[in-house]
Amino acid sequence: MQEIADRLRHLLMDDPNISEKKMFGGVCFMLNGNMLCGPVKNGDLMLRVGKDYEDEVRARPHTRPMDFTGKPMKGFVFVDQAGLETEAELKEWVSLARRFVGALPPK
Repeated sequence: MQEIADRLRHLLMDDPNISEKKMFGGVCFMLNGNMLCGPVKNGDLMLRVGKDYEDEVRARPHTRPMDFTGKPMKGFVFVDQAGLETEAELKEWVSLARRFVGALPPK
């Protein structure tokens, strides 16, 4: 989890609209105060992609529904470690979350 968090910091923290918040027993990265993404304990990545984009993102390899409680959360997905091996892959996943979260009103 720490490795993904460090990679996300490197990718995101140059943006003044990004903040980091402790959540889910780890950290979550926020864009304009809205949840964007975060690493989970098993080394996967949680992304907020929105309900309208969820099917499109889920059609990609290495994804599954986000289901912390056993019930999938609409508009969120997990990306397996296998889909996060390169910086280009991580950047692409985060850009999918930014597409949705960047359109939300700031909190």
